[in-house]
Amino acid sequence: MTRVFINGYGNIGRRLASAILGDKEIQLLGIAKYTADKKTQEALQNGLDIYVPKEKMEEFTEKSYRPIGIIEQAVEGCDIVIDAAKEGGGFLNKRKIYNPMNKPAIFQGGEHRHGKYSVADMIHNSRVNYEKASGRTYVIQGSCNVSGMGRIIQPMIETFGEEITRFDVALIRRWADLEDSKQVKDSIEWDVNPHHQDDVKDFIPTANLYVDAYKVPSRMMHLHQMSIRFKTKAPNKDSIIETFRKEFGIAILNSASGTAQVRKKAMEMGFSHGDTNMVHIHQEVVRVEEDTVKIPYSDDQTGMVIPENYLLLQSMLKKLSKQDALAKADRLFQMSHKKKTLEEEFN
Repeated sequence: MTRVFINGYGNIGRRLASAILGDKEIQLLGIAKYTADKKTQEALQNGLDIYVPKEKMEEFTEKSYRPIGIIEQAVEGCDIVIDAAKEGGGFLNKRKIYNPMNKPAIFQGGEHRHGKYSVADMIHNSRVNYEKASGRTYVIQGSCNVSGMGRIIQPMIETFGEEITRFDVALIRRWADLEDSKQVKDSIEWDVNPHHQDDVKDFIPTANLYVDAYKVPSRMMHLHQMSIRFKTKAPNKDSIIETFRKEFGIAILNSASGTAQVRKKAMEMGFSHGDTNMVHIHQEVVRVEEDTVKIPYSDDQTGMVIPENYLLLQSMLKKLSKQDALAKADRLFQMSHKKKTLEEEFN
């Protein structure tokens, strides 16, 4: 049985824990907590073993939380770590713990791929390079925005090939997640040098891609506006939609009025954590204009990367075929069911 340790219990870590507990072939060794707060109680109520930094053991004990041990013990006892630390924390964890123990690890999209703070030499996107992660020691799971772009760009390249000359993407990003306590500012801000462009080019180097990123005062998902240029007249709308009809992790919606409506419907339907775990192409506002296709799609920012992490785990450690891994992810996350339900709801 594969033994997994999740180093961090924020928005990503707690979702990963919920998912992995549903896989009977994986033993969740436990999770790491760095602050003795209400999420510690949540973890304990969910039956999770908690590991903490050695210097925090007394703090947790004084608050009547009883950690099972320190983080280094959990890392030593697991087969692989899924690092869900805050941005930049993965690099420190690798340097101080994973490298000395020669322990495989999955890092999240906030970590660096290049430069002195690099944690891995590969960014994973299940639609593009699933097989290349097999047997690797360290891999970064692409962020939600990067994962979403991969799911849209790769099928377009496979279907229309060299007819495509350029991709332009405006990322309209949420300011904070629903669970976050930080204030949502009444401001639209821009990223001078968004990492998403280089991240996607890391696994789709042939894409002539340009990305702008804006942060808006919302908590309900991201929205991407992707414009795709063709050498001559662009394909018609029906052929564009059919390109994505059978894609894993893509729902095609036709009547949603906004990201909040999709998110609230997922919560109303009892999806785990209120996540759809996918991107949603908004068919009614897809446009074809001469040589350009415009595809708006919303991106489940908290849920998107959870099945992606799970798929990456199957590749790195279990070396499963992509087909088998997708089948397991579909059963665990009910992806086909969610897709069918959302498409029927927003027909």
